[in-house]
Amino acid sequence: MSVLEVKNVSYIYGPKTPFRKVAVDDVSFSIEEGECVGLIGHTGSGKSTLIQQLNGLLRPTSGTVLLHGKDIWEQPKKIRSVRFQVGMVFQYPEYQLFEETVFKDIAFGPKNQKLSEPEIGERVMAAADFVGMDRNLLEKSPFELSGGEKRRAAIAGVIAMDPDVLILDEPTAGLDPMGRDMILGQIMEYHKKRRNTIVLVSHSMEDIAETADRILVMNQGKVAMFDQPAQVFAQGQELQAMGLQVPQVTRIMTMLREKGYPVPSGVFTLRQAVEALLPLLQKKGEGASHG
Repeated sequence: MSVLEVKNVSYIYGPKTPFRKVAVDDVSFSIEEGECVGLIGHTGSGKSTLIQQLNGLLRPTSGTVLLHGKDIWEQPKKIRSVRFQVGMVFQYPEYQLFEETVFKDIAFGPKNQKLSEPEIGERVMAAADFVGMDRNLLEKSPFELSGGEKRRAAIAGVIAMDPDVLILDEPTAGLDPMGRDMILGQIMEYHKKRRNTIVLVSHSMEDIAETADRILVMNQGKVAMFDQPAQVFAQGQELQAMGLQVPQVTRIMTMLREKGYPVPSGVFTLRQAVEALLPLLQKKGEGASHG
């Protein structure tokens, strides 16, 4: 069953002005409950404008966004409650942190959900533990945190609201490889345990390949592709024409295939590459030992 449905949605910046720009152009798709959807597109493709319409931060110029089958703008005064169900972590988490302490920041959402103090405390602790945040940091100012800690605090603040849909805009941007793997691992662990729906916006094809059930490709304000990773990454030339790349490991496997090595197509994660290459290396090893 679809949790989010987008029907003929368009968004125009500066309508009726000389600066008019169509950022999202008659877009339709639906996202299933419990699915992890990767959202990719080059800068200016409309993906940021699109995600801000999924939780009512922007109201579509035309078209409808349905959450559990209901138009999120049916009662404009209640749009805030939609944001408890569709939580968003922005690309720059420092913009999302504003309270005196990390604890208060993570508690902000649950407090606005009118939960009791003990419930709020439980949610904060569970969310902090989930993102691997040291509890000693909870009484610190969020502005004393490192970049990776701020990212974790921002994600914890959204997780604490227990949303049905979690939207993450470039959650690993600017992190070192270790920090990137840690944040991504925690997001996927959360997804596995909670079985909620995740929309992951990323420039990293590797991140998307590792995590997404389906990939939504935006290009010039429109949906260019929406399919499983193998089908999307099989269209390397089309992606390249849109200014996107297939994962590095896919490019390497394609080069090996072109050089005559019997490697399969449709390899887009490191794990798949290892599984494909090990038998070949073993065969080569056996051949050498017989020789």
